[in-house]
Amino acid sequence: MDRIFEFLKKQPPGRLITLGFAIVIFLGAFLLLLPVSVKEGATVTPVDALFTSTSAVCVTGLIAVDTADHFTVFGQAVVAALIQIGGLGVTSVGIGFILATGRRVGIRGRMMVKEALNVDSFKGMVRLVRAILLMTLCFESAGVILSFIVFSRDYAPLHALWISIFHSVAAFNNSGFDILGGLRNLIPYQDNVLLNLTTCGLIIFGGIGFLVMIDVAKCRCFKKLTLHSKVVLSTTAVLLLAGTLLLKATEDITWLGAFFHSVSARTAGFSTYPIGELTNAGLFVLIVLMFIGASPGSTGGGIKTTTFFALMQEVRSVFSKNYPGAFKRRLSDKIIGKAYIITLLSMLVVCAGTLILCISEPETEFIKLLFEVVSAFGTVGLSTGITPDLSDFSKIVIVLIMFTGRLGAFTLFSIWVEKPESGFRYTEESVTIG
Repeated sequence: MDRIFEFLKKQPPGRLITLGFAIVIFLGAFLLLLPVSVKEGATVTPVDALFTSTSAVCVTGLIAVDTADHFTVFGQAVVAALIQIGGLGVTSVGIGFILATGRRVGIRGRMMVKEALNVDSFKGMVRLVRAILLMTLCFESAGVILSFIVFSRDYAPLHALWISIFHSVAAFNNSGFDILGGLRNLIPYQDNVLLNLTTCGLIIFGGIGFLVMIDVAKCRCFKKLTLHSKVVLSTTAVLLLAGTLLLKATEDITWLGAFFHSVSARTAGFSTYPIGELTNAGLFVLIVLMFIGASPGSTGGGIKTTTFFALMQEVRSVFSKNYPGAFKRRLSDKIIGKAYIITLLSMLVVCAGTLILCISEPETEFIKLLFEVVSAFGTVGLSTGITPDLSDFSKIVIVLIMFTGRLGAFTLFSIWVEKPESGFRYTEESVTIG
């Protein structure tokens, strides 16, 4: 045991975070297989339990079995807990428990928080975690109250309260799980303005990132915000508007439905219309939105809004012969380079996953398989309805894609690469591009 602890102490924070997520996933799968978690008469295989646990921890929302129809209240509570842990991050939850017991957070814990939240400084790590936990409690409590107003009309008070709690946790953590049963998601409430807007609000605030919310609360003026916050807020607004207009133009849905799915496709996974009935044009719009995803330091996935923004600014700079940047600030070459790497690695993961599924599921349409893979990688959870019918092998592939998408392809690949000890460099030589 001492050797194990000594080994773990030598590992970089990124590897420990990855290991922490993996442990929580397998523990969740074990709990979901217990008789107390499964409803009488329902069947949950080990692969389905692992799939559900991974989807919950990775705050995706893809389901191999319906959560309400197969799991008891205890099993549903396990799923909700996994969503909460996955959304906040294993590190933030662990630090929260340390603070609750009155113990001091050491330098190792602060390093892991810095790595998990992708911040540049160790300054104020404990205050940051406290603020994150407080904001989560406030937003989810507000979501419970507003959701209860809607669900209490159709369910008994205690049942409506539990649905509201589960829904609020899932929405704020950008996970598309629901416990309404029958694989319906929120389709019965597609015209309910209060529930639609409440869900959208939770998704947006959970998706813009905790650092942005703290910055907005502190500055309360767009001009005083950091460049990161300005980029996140402006890019989010543009994507929401563009997604709404494109979905309304390509599908026969209401403006409320178009706005809801433009929001939900940014890593949430809730749906008020059957996704499998959308046109190829509508599915492609959702694929693009899912691939871009939410923002850094949030509960969502995808390549992130800041990565997309950096790429667009680099494209603009090439044609305008000007430096890449915005809001009177310039983006460094290092940021642009990282954006390219993240996008390239993400595309490789999506292409490889889609190819494997095309081989293992030859009878399924290509657009649906691509949609499923992007949804898994972006930790979205939207599905055309093919997930429950996938083979066990295909489900394992989706599990690996969800895990990669939650941690980030760049992070997952880079933490296993050792830095070269030699400091010498080779002579540069030109290569013709394009």
